[in-house]
Amino acid sequence: MSGLPSAGYSLCVLGCGTMGIAVLSGVLDNLASPNTPTLNPDESAPSTPMGSLILDPSSKPTAMPNRFIATVNRVESGKKLKRTFKDLGGYGGEVVVRQSEDNVKSVAESDVVLLCCKPQLAALLLLAPGMSEALEGKLLISILAGTTISMMREWVPASCTVVRSMPNTPTKIREGMTVVSTLNPSDPKTPLHRDILTGLFTPLGKCRFLEEKHFDAVTAVCGSGPAFVCLMLEAMADGGVMMGLPRSEALELAAQTMQGAARMVMETGMHPAAIKDSVTTPGGCTIAGLLALEDGRVRSTIARCVQATALHAGGLGKIPDKK
Repeated sequence: MSGLPSAGYSLCVLGCGTMGIAVLSGVLDNLASPNTPTLNPDESAPSTPMGSLILDPSSKPTAMPNRFIATVNRVESGKKLKRTFKDLGGYGGEVVVRQSEDNVKSVAESDVVLLCCKPQLAALLLLAPGMSEALEGKLLISILAGTTISMMREWVPASCTVVRSMPNTPTKIREGMTVVSTLNPSDPKTPLHRDILTGLFTPLGKCRFLEEKHFDAVTAVCGSGPAFVCLMLEAMADGGVMMGLPRSEALELAAQTMQGAARMVMETGMHPAAIKDSVTTPGGCTIAGLLALEDGRVRSTIARCVQATALHAGGLGKIPDKK
């Protein structure tokens, strides 16, 4: 892909399931109502000296998609997907939804491909007859857990650039966290690819580059994280209900409290422990609750949860043995 049309490029989402819908919905929403970033670029600066690897939220990318194709396996899934995008309004009605039988055709008609199928199906999809020719010179962005760049390079032509990304479901409302694998600085196509990635992901929340070796951990914290956080959120709401709060109010209180605490960490730079200590007064009710959590080994259980998820993620991309 030596260049893109000045009017925009075509984006194909292969295997448009939950995450494909989340990313594409966020992209479509941003095109209809562009974000006006107000963040300080230093706000999301990493703890290690990798500042140049952050996708600047204040940048204005010139490479933006203007045509969209989404593929699914089943006819019913396709009908549901069309309704989903149509209900978004704006650009949603312009998304072309096709069956997986048209994967090769869809890729051939696109400039950038977002791979969202199940990790176990990646090889089958990328090695389909005609897919290699369709991927010539394209940018392939994979959101698959456990499927490494080296694995995918064996399945695509040499002219196809492979990048990994790990978004999460809050990208649907443009509050996501997306991590993108670092680009090759010596590749002449890197500036263009960086602009494409910036255009796709920075409007959807926060986004940063990290080396691929971190992606199993990224999958656990970022990709699976919303499920873990929602479990804790649900538990807090259940506790409120137990103590007499109506369900809707308990959920609202818990959700806003969790969001507010997280924003304090992001916007003030305070360590979570410092925020916790600022709430915890001697002999107060907060320390009583914290000790109950420590008795239940909640801290280590959550940390082990992330560890178990990361270890499992590392094996998802492996092709099962045929026995």
